[in-house]
Amino acid sequence: MDTLAEINAVSLARTELDARSLMLVRIAALVAVDAPTASYLLHIGPTAEMGLSVSDVEDVLVTVSPIVGTPRALTAAGRITESLDLAVRLRSTDTEWSAVSSPGFQTPRRRP
Repeated sequence: MDTLAEINAVSLARTELDARSLMLVRIAALVAVDAPTASYLLHIGPTAEMGLSVSDVEDVLVTVSPIVGTPRALTAAGRITESLDLAVRLRSTDTEWSAVSSPGFQTPRRRP
């Protein structure tokens, strides 16, 4: 997890994208690579912190469907739903939420 956090920190430090755009791009990339549920779970906290809604995520799925294919987009929708359900269950059982919400993620800062 530490290595993943470091990789994400470097990525965030080097981006010129605003926080909202960054999360939309990351979600699209997760869909494109057929990411597992755990990858979406790691993005739930940061996505919520950036103010993205379920509708925003649905828009990403619709937008990338012609490129990645409808089956992959539908698989991603299912995995996103699973990750949201898991996040709710983890939160309700008082499991260490900080490990799920945003390991290594911070609001991107502009380069000087």
